[in-house]
Amino acid sequence: MTVAVLPEAREIDISLDPKDLKIEAFGSSGPGGQNVNRNYTAIRVTHKPSGMVVSCQDEKSQHRNKEKALRVLRSRLMDIARTEQQEKIAKDRRSQVGTGERSEKIRTYNFPQSRITDHRLNESVHAMAAFLDGDLDEVLEKLVLQTQARDLEKRNVA
Repeated sequence: MTVAVLPEAREIDISLDPKDLKIEAFGSSGPGGQNVNRNYTAIRVTHKPSGMVVSCQDEKSQHRNKEKALRVLRSRLMDIARTEQQEKIAKDRRSQVGTGERSEKIRTYNFPQSRITDHRLNESVHAMAAFLDGDLDEVLEKLVLQTQARDLEKRNVA
């Protein structure tokens, strides 16, 4: 048996548009007495945009089964939204951090020649002492210009 523990979503977290829901009542299966077998107390809720179907036949009341099915549906939709958001954050984080392999190096420090080569810019700075003391303006300006040019290119392509 597998048990999934999902956070219970409140109506504030995820609002369900009644137009997006298909709600059906049907007779419960299994034991439960005359009322359960004779009346349509079980509920099946289909969320049309996602295709997700939730059925509930735990209670003897159709209204309570409907409320419970809607709570489960909200929780599942919230879990999907949270998973998508976490995947997006993880993807952004991976693109920012990289793999840390040698091929992703940013700078090479050549102490005998007092030279620093920035591999993102394909340029060298010949003032290593000033650079190491915190004079980063020359490199930072070029990186900002490169980033702005890349952003403009992305906007023009899109």
